[in-house]
Formats: sequence, C-alpha cells, structure tokens
Amino acid sequence: MVTIGDLRRNYRDLPRESLLILSKILKVDRSHVYAYEEEEITREQAEEFHRLMEKVQRGYPIQYILGEKEFMGLRLFVNEKVLIPRFDTEVLVEYIVDYIKINFKNQNVRVLDMCTGSGAIGLSIAYYCKNALVLGLDISAEAIELANINKNSLNLSNISFQEGDLFAPLDGREKFDIIVSNPPYIPRADIEGLARGVRDFEPRMALDGGLDGLDFYRTITRDSRKYLGDRGLLIYEIAYNQGGDLRKIMAQENFRDFSTLRDSQGHERAALGFYRL
Repeated sequence: MVTIGDLRRNYRDLPRESLLILSKILKVDRSHVYAYEEEEITREQAEEFHRLMEKVQRGYPIQYILGEKEFMGLRLFVNEKVLIPRFDTEVLVEYIVDYIKINFKNQNVRVLDMCTGSGAIGLSIAYYCKNALVLGLDISAEAIELANINKNSLNLSNISFQEGDLFAPLDGREKFDIIVSNPPYIPRADIEGLARGVRDFEPRMALDGGLDGLDFYRTITRDSRKYLGDRGLLIYEIAYNQGGDLRKIMAQENFRDFSTLRDSQGHERAALGFYRL
C-alpha cells in the first residue's frame, strides 16, 4: 500500500513540486493532497509520480511538467517550445495596460507583440484592454500554435498571431500605436552560465541575443520606425544591465523620452521610448 503521504515524504526537499505533481496526476486540487495524506494511490500513479519527480531533480522545469504557468492572473499553457513566462515581465504589461487606459479611453489601440512566444504579453494586453487590437509575431511555428491555444482558452477575439521572422509577415502599410517585445537578449557567451533549468531545457533560440545580447534590440528598434506613428511607444523587456545600451540604441533611431521600469527586486526590467517622426 502506497499513500499520498508516503510519496511526499520521499521528496521532503521538494515539497512544492511534489504537491503540484501529485495534484496533476490525481486530478485533484492541492488542498486534497494536503487533507488526504493517507489516501492510497495505484502503482501506476506512484510510478508516474517518481518519473516526473526525477525529471525535476535533473532540473527540468516544473512548469513544463504541469503544462501551464500563471501570468497576470491568467492560466497559460506552456511547453518546451516557448520560454516560461516570468513574474518580472508583469511590470512591462502593467505599464502598457495603464498607458492604454489613460491614453486610449474611448478608441481602439493597435498593439504589436514581437517575439510573442506563448503569447503571454499580447494575451494579457488583449484580456485587460478590450479596446486593444493585438497582433503577435514569432518565428517559431510551434510558438504560434501554442499562442493560439492560449487565445482560444481565454476566449479572446481581439488578438491574432502570425508566424514569421520579426517584421517579415507585415506588408509595410500597417501602423501600430504600441510595439512591445521580450526578445532574446542573453549574450551568447553567458548562456552556459544560466541556471540549469533555463540553459538545458528552455529554447535556445529564445535566449540568444547575439554576441553582446543586443542584436534584436538594434534590428527591432530600427525597423519599428516604419510601423509606428508619431509618438508611438516602443517598449522592451531588458536585462538588469542593459538600460544604458538601450538608451543609446533608441536615441540613434529618433526615439525620445527614454525611461526604464524596475521589477520587484529593484532591477531595471523594461526600457521604453517614443518615436518622433
């Protein structure tokens, strides 16, 4: 006889992970796992539990095992083809939502989410700003497929996704009020020093920002000028030490009123500027 409590005691150093995985396998909520430790489980369920916990011990992200991650209060599906949405990215979305509510009260606002991945940023904007018309672009067909699954799960009609390399899917005539991007921004040589769960399991193409980590910022900033009107907002997620570089890149392309946003740890997490024709 094997009980819920027996299994959890085997992984005392991973209490959160064991709780979440048991909840998934048994198809019960977490409170059930806490309340019914003496409940017996089948041999097949126990074997599946141990298999998944061994993956966790190897550094495999728990979010991929669960197949989901909460972001901005929304339940999003995730898999190995996309980066796992991070809590720190919410500061970026919160700024955009507030910006839209203040500046576009009674009118539609067009938003482009570049390098959309799971769609977390664009979906959150579309969910909380019903007057936003959002387009998400990504070079990965698998990411676009997942983003559409999330769109359908949230029952959103004001967002769409297209596959393509940066601005390539656009015909040059579209105009956006806001362009937002969380692009690959890790310097190539730094990738091997990342946490094992990120380095070994999250998609490398979503991490690698070139030799200095700034390749995508340069390209997107330059090309975004064609798609932004006067005073159009360009806003990025950045690494904690990239604010100075982004100020220079954006100034060279005629973006003004540059500023940065800080995350809950006090680190610079977003950079933004407004295009001037």
